[in-house]
Amino acid sequence: MVYGMWACWSVLGVPGVAMVFLHTVIAFCVAQFRSLLLSWLCSLLLLSTLRLQSVEEVKRRWYKTDNEYDLLHFTLTVRCLCYTSFSLEFCWQQLPAARASYSFPWVLAYVFYYPVFHNGPILTFPDFVKQMQQQELCSLRDSLCVLARGLGRLLCWWGLAELMARLMYMHAIYSSIPLLETVSSWTLGNCGNHCR
Repeated sequence: MVYGMWACWSVLGVPGVAMVFLHTVIAFCVAQFRSLLLSWLCSLLLLSTLRLQSVEEVKRRWYKTDNEYDLLHFTLTVRCLCYTSFSLEFCWQQLPAARASYSFPWVLAYVFYYPVFHNGPILTFPDFVKQMQQQELCSLRDSLCVLARGLGRLLCWWGLAELMARLMYMHAIYSSIPLLETVSSWTLGNCGNHCR
């Protein structure tokens, strides 16, 4: 959760974190009424505030570029799925023994869970709690194998991304003469000299 908050702060700044936090607090408080209708209305209301002209103008002043504002807008929209999931599950939840996992710290951990923070995959609140409470019964050897497999997969994807950037995109750039004339030699690097 702390890492997710830090990542959100580094990308969206303090106002962005404050907006995600404010939406989460509002959704959590409304969920305490245990009403499906109120939970849905709260989520729709929070989403509709993203389109209010006066609110948009205030939020746009927080950022220098439209891309930063759009990232805030997108993040709030995706996070709405999370606190809506929590609210609905809380309304459907019957067992008082499971109530401990429906506390505000659990909601914050769920909303700021970094692996799914910006764009998914969508993880329901019960699945998140089950995943977080699952005990790891692995030996050191198994853990090292998982680490090696993960690093290998990361290197393979990195290599594929580099190949795509070098072979596909550069080929498309090199085949466009007007584009080559507008791009400086420094941008093209050594390949710029070979194209002339």
